Amino acid sequence: MNSGLIQQLSSSVFYIIAGLTVFFAIRLVISRNIFHSAIFLAMVLMGVACVYLYLGAEFLAIAQVLIYVGAIVILFLFVIMLTASIHDRAISQMNKQVLISAAGAAAFLLLIIKVIKAGSWQANNPSAPELSIKELGKSLMTTYVLPFEAISLILIAVLVGAIVIAKSGKR
Repeated sequence: MNSGLIQQLSSSVFYIIAGLTVFFAIRLVISRNIFHSAIFLAMVLMGVACVYLYLGAEFLAIAQVLIYVGAIVILFLFVIMLTASIHDRAISQMNKQVLISAAGAAAFLLLIIKVIKAGSWQANNPSAPELSIKELGKSLMTTYVLPFEAISLILIAVLVGAIVIAKSGKR
């Protein structure tokens, strides 16, 4: 295979991944079911992890899947499943500020387009320090072990708090 075909195939894969990520992001925002929104959020985060893989940032991709998809989204799903009456018809499924939100989103989109057009986008490859995943893991378990463990304790406390709140609501 020649390099032009490989480059074209690589670009096609990127655009497919990016398109699917945008599709799931739109479904996340317009979904009326909170459970489906959490599933679409997981799909968006997986798409972002695929983009990280495409860009050669394997550690960020793994961290994205483990932290966001594996922990945060599962915690969201856990809370949604424990929440009583999420399918109650009395709960409003539509935001009353749709026009204000749409106007704000359109203004933000125009601002982003203006910034993109105003910038000069020349390729620049600054030399980043070479850091292997092994070195990063070693520093995480030696130099930064205290903040790492503190975050894990906070997440466990949140999980226990969610269980206590869910149990007290069922009495």
